[in-house]
Amino acid sequence: MSEKEKLFSIVGSGYVLNNPEVLEEYSKDHSFTPQRKPDLVVKPKNPEEVQKIVRWANATNTPLIPVSSGPPHFRGDTIPRMGGVVVDLSRMNKIEWINRKNKIACVEPGVTFAQLQPELKKEGLKLPAPLLPRSTKSVIGSFLEREPVLTPRYQWDVSDPLRCVEVVFGNGELLRSGEASGPGTIEQQRSIGGAQIWPEGPHQVGYHRIIQGAQGTMGIVTWASLKCETLPKVQKLFFVPAQEVESLFSLVYRLLKVNYGDEILILNNLDLACLLGSDAADIEERSEILPPWTLIFCLAGYDRYPEERVAYQENYVKDIAQQFGLELKMSLPGAGESKVLEALSGTKDPYWKLLPKGECEDIFFITTLDRTPPFIQTMYEVASRLSYPTGNIGVYLEPMVQGTSCHCEFDLFYEPSQKEKVQELSNLVSCALMAKGAFFSRPYGAWSDMVYSQSAEYTAALRKVKGIFDPQGVMNPGKLCF
Repeated sequence: MSEKEKLFSIVGSGYVLNNPEVLEEYSKDHSFTPQRKPDLVVKPKNPEEVQKIVRWANATNTPLIPVSSGPPHFRGDTIPRMGGVVVDLSRMNKIEWINRKNKIACVEPGVTFAQLQPELKKEGLKLPAPLLPRSTKSVIGSFLEREPVLTPRYQWDVSDPLRCVEVVFGNGELLRSGEASGPGTIEQQRSIGGAQIWPEGPHQVGYHRIIQGAQGTMGIVTWASLKCETLPKVQKLFFVPAQEVESLFSLVYRLLKVNYGDEILILNNLDLACLLGSDAADIEERSEILPPWTLIFCLAGYDRYPEERVAYQENYVKDIAQQFGLELKMSLPGAGESKVLEALSGTKDPYWKLLPKGECEDIFFITTLDRTPPFIQTMYEVASRLSYPTGNIGVYLEPMVQGTSCHCEFDLFYEPSQKEKVQELSNLVSCALMAKGAFFSRPYGAWSDMVYSQSAEYTAALRKVKGIFDPQGVMNPGKLCF
C-alpha cells in the first residue's frame, strides 16, 4: 500500500486532494511568504482521523500544516514552507455544546464566527470576538493565535476566552487539558454539572498555553471550550472624536478602572471608514469627513434593570468625559450607531481590509496604551521616508486584559503593484518599532527571525518544548524558530 493509499484508508479517497487547482489555492496567501504548493490536502472528520494522520506523518516523516479557517489568509502561517500535507479541518465544524448556565460553548476547529454567533444569540450569549472577522474565520483558530477581542473588561488573562482543549500533539498523543482531562469522560463530567471551564491542567500545567501562538507547530486542536458572556438586553454606543489620540487615553483608563463599557476600541479615520464602507469610493468619502481619531465604547444593560444600568453609567461617563475636555456623541458624519454596532458584533465579506486597495499588510504588537503615540509617529516617519502615503495607513488600538496592555495595529492598504515597496516598508518599520520596545508576541514570517535572534535562551527553551511534543518535527516546520 502506497503512502497516499494509507491516507485514503484513514479519511476516504474523496477527502485526499491533489488536483493542481486545490494545491494552488493552499500554496499562497496575502502575505509576503514565498509561494509553495503542498503535496496533498487531507480533510479529516473527527479526532480519531486526526490522530491517525499525525501518526502516519511521524512514520513517513511528512510535514503537516493545520488549516482551520477558510480563505482569504494573510500571515503566511498556513503556507507549507517545506512541502508536505495540509490538514484542512473545515469538515470538523460541529458546535458540540452551548451551556447557558456556565456561559460555555464547546466547538470543533472548523466552526466559524458566522456559524457560532447566531447559535449563541439563541441562548442569550455572545462570544468575545476580534474586530469584524471574515465569515470564514475559525473561532478556535482566532483564539489559538490570541487575536485581541473587543471586550477587555471580560479578559482576565491573555489566553481568554480559550478554556479547555483537546489536542493531538506532534508525537501522536491525544490530550485534553484543564477540567476536560478528567476524571471521567466529557459526557460523565457534564452529567454531574461539569462544564470544562477551568483551563489549567492536568496538574498545574497550562497545556493550552503551549499551543497558543504556536502557528500549528506543536499539534492540532480538535475541540475547545470557550468562555462566553451574557447577551445585553440594551446597548448604547458612544463616539468620542479627537484630533490627538493621546487625549482619549484618560477616559479609556477610567472606563476600564470602573469596569464600564463592553466593547472599547480606538480607530483612526481610515480604519473606521473601512469597517463601515462598501467599496473604495465609499471608504474614501467617509474617511475624509470622519475625525482623525475616534474612541468607540458601548454601555450595556443585562437581564436586571437594563435601562437603569445604562442610564446611570451614561451620566457618570458624561461627567468624566467633560472633566477631560471630551464630548460623547451618538453618531458621527459617516458613522451611525446601528452601523457600528453591526460591525462590532458580526462578520463582513468581502473582508474589510481588502476593500480600499485590494491588499493589506498588518503590523501589530503589544505595548501599553499610553506608549502608543511614539510608535505611531515612528510608523509615519518611516512611511514618509519611503514615500508611502500616511493616508493609506489605518490604526487600531485595542486595550487588552483589563487595560493592562494594548494591541497596537497598523494596516497598510496597498494595490498589488506596490507589493515590493510595502514589503520593504514592513521590514524597516518592524525593526524600528522593535528597537523602541514593541513586543511582537505573534511573530509571523520575517518577524520570527527578528524576535528569536534577540532571545537565545528563550529560543533554546522553546526548542526543548518542541522536542517533547513534536520530536520528529512534523508539525508545520519552518515556522517560528523551528
